[in-house]
Amino acid sequence: MSSTEGAPQDVIPAQLLKGQKALVTGANSGIGRATAIALGRAGADVVVNYVAGREEADKVVEEITSHGVRAMAHEADVSDEGQVVAMMDHMVQEFGTIDVLVANAGMQRDSAFTDMSLAQWQKVLDVNLTGQFLCAREATKEFLRRGVVPEVSRSAGKIICMSSVHQIIPWAGHVNYAASKGGVQMMMETLAQELAPKRIRVNAVAPGAIKTPINTSAWETAEARKDLLRLIPYDRIGDPEDIANAVVALASDLMDYVVGTTLYVDGGMTLFPGFATGG
Repeated sequence: MSSTEGAPQDVIPAQLLKGQKALVTGANSGIGRATAIALGRAGADVVVNYVAGREEADKVVEEITSHGVRAMAHEADVSDEGQVVAMMDHMVQEFGTIDVLVANAGMQRDSAFTDMSLAQWQKVLDVNLTGQFLCAREATKEFLRRGVVPEVSRSAGKIICMSSVHQIIPWAGHVNYAASKGGVQMMMETLAQELAPKRIRVNAVAPGAIKTPINTSAWETAEARKDLLRLIPYDRIGDPEDIANAVVALASDLMDYVVGTTLYVDGGMTLFPGFATGG
């Protein structure tokens, strides 16, 4: 492990999102978990969405509430329209509204292209792209109904789409995943254009290599870590908290003039370091 590698420090102001209500999908592990906890630490009440793993979701809720805010877990498959509508209704019933949506839920079903089944293709698109569409649509309805509440936020609502460096970097063996994230980019930018006049800010975070359960094989051994670090100029693999901190900043009024932007949190991976010596 690089000597410069280590978990980021807690740099989030405690009341940055005070009084706001946030929903994080896929929040019982990995990036979603870290993001939900960071939002709570910043003062937001948080709905912890999960599709499986209630025990882990309850642990996230417990950690969030230790910061003096409210939290609840809600099981829902984000690719199912009825379940998404019911989740949003439940959140509004319990918390009164929603101010921040972090559309994080995602998955991989990797395969060589010619071996990839239609089911593998469709499942990834359903969760990674359609799931974000459904959650964003339902959140937007509530943003528009409520409008801007100046004492809470300068905007009527914030949508943060979780994308990936693979929205612009092709990834052989992962065509379904890369296609879904490319779709997230254009969906986010189109929603941002359409909703900005309503004072709704839509942006995205694009993680690079992050230590999460979904990609353990890429960093758990010394050899794998060495290979991965060749792709990262900053010489460390990211932690979920790196993404969580970026999400909290984007959700806050500190970023009120940031609209339709993808924030790459990747240690420089999108600089294509293989070309540093001339290619």
